[in-house]
Amino acid sequence: MNWGLAILFIAIGAAIGAVGGFFLARKYMQDYLKKNPPINEDMLRTMMLSMGQKPSEKKIRQMLQQMKNQK
Repeated sequence: MNWGLAILFIAIGAAIGAVGGFFLARKYMQDYLKKNPPINEDMLRTMMLSMGQKPSEKKIRQMLQQMKNQK
């Protein structure tokens, strides 16, 4: 087999793998975010109420800001 042809097949295979991997990872992340949405104010308020705390808007905003700063 010719070396040039072998290198061409390897390059084509790598390109197909990269494109396929990108779309598979994208689909996986979309499904993951549908099942596990990022936390929002309503979820935080419900969580605090279930723990027996009465959430104020100021406290909720502080907690959301702390979560954003941790990333």
